[in-house]
Amino acid sequence: MKMLSLGLGNMVACDRIVCIVSPDTAPVKRLVQDAKDEGRAIDVTGGKKTLSVIVTDSDHVILSKIVPQRLRDALNNNDDREIEE
Repeated sequence: MKMLSLGLGNMVACDRIVCIVSPDTAPVKRLVQDAKDEGRAIDVTGGKKTLSVIVTDSDHVILSKIVPQRLRDALNNNDDREIEE
């Protein structure tokens, strides 16, 4: 099982990722708020600003401090190293 590092020792299974999006649009903000209200949100930002939102096939929403482009690059390169800020 291939894992994607989200920094701070956190990882997500690559095959469970449905999409990685920016948190700036209103629909994504609603998605995040709904997930928080329902207990499906997982915050791995370590207190930093949320720069990407990862949606999984189990409807969990993961908040990450790493920009979507870097996560995409790590997925495309099959890069299992820790992503640096």
